[in-house]
Amino acid sequence: MKPTTPLLPALASALAAGILAGTTLDLAAQEGGPFVVHPSTQTTERLITLETLDRWAEELSNWGRWGPTDQRGTLNLITPEKTRQAAGLVREGVTVTLQHTPFGKSGSDTGTFGENYHRMIRLDPVTGLPPSALDRIGLSIHDGLNSHLDALCHYADREGRVYNGYPQNLNAAGCHDLAIDRMGPAYITRGVLVDMPLLKGVDWLEPSTPIYIEDLEEWERFAGIEIGRGDALLIRTGRWAKRAAEGPWAYGQGGAGLHASVLPWLRERDVAVLAGDAVNDVQPSGVDGIGRPIHTLTQVNLGLPIADNAYLEDVAREAQRLGRWEFMFNLHIMSIQGGTATPFNANATF
Repeated sequence: MKPTTPLLPALASALAAGILAGTTLDLAAQEGGPFVVHPSTQTTERLITLETLDRWAEELSNWGRWGPTDQRGTLNLITPEKTRQAAGLVREGVTVTLQHTPFGKSGSDTGTFGENYHRMIRLDPVTGLPPSALDRIGLSIHDGLNSHLDALCHYADREGRVYNGYPQNLNAAGCHDLAIDRMGPAYITRGVLVDMPLLKGVDWLEPSTPIYIEDLEEWERFAGIEIGRGDALLIRTGRWAKRAAEGPWAYGQGGAGLHASVLPWLRERDVAVLAGDAVNDVQPSGVDGIGRPIHTLTQVNLGLPIADNAYLEDVAREAQRLGRWEFMFNLHIMSIQGGTATPFNANATF
């Protein structure tokens, strides 16, 4: 089953539902802020339009590929054989985390969608001290400092449909279909890190720097690997290194990331999971009329789950030390009923 009506322009149904509020910007709004569209995205050979995205919505679609009731999308590409192969990548037995949490941190890039907190509970009314080791956490799942994997119900097309033609059925309890608890408990596959700052010889990519197919393929030649079917693809732009050196900024409005032209390549390579250290899309997107085309088409049409704000500094250091940018990738999905995302508490093991 493939989409039969255009995906764009409009994320109107999602905006009306509040899912994308504050996260999508049209080109005019982007140009009016402190960040401008990267000029390379506007050249004749690179310009992507809404009409192009409409066509790709059908051509790249995975709707029906794993059956009419599938709710896991490209996670289906992580087969038992793929997991066995990934286990064979463990040589040193060194594990690093890919997770970042907002607890105890502040800045302009956190707190946008709600409070994050960690508190002790049942405090003694006299001493104010906890009589026992019990606590509570509150997590704004899509927070700018929280690594999280989006559920496939997170973005919808203008007909209000999400992946595989399901309606984006939302209520106070969350998503009815394609919520994070419908996407399986855990996955192990081959992880591949693409370290763009290392390739370019810089500490980080400057805000609004687009990443193109030729950049990804240049990285493959540099690292001596080929990104393929069922892989977890991790794209490092150096967002966390820049933040540590210069402080927070509105990375969701001006951040390095994938350009929309990469979408056919992601489909061709059959990537199973996409993770970036910012929002995955270059910001501004450079596509007039839509702020996050990578987000939209990966989730709605490809059924490709994406992780935002992945912490890729430790894995980058370890990979560079070993001269090896492939590893066993382990993802656990917290089964939040109706959830629009899960904490991205993934690991990389070399």
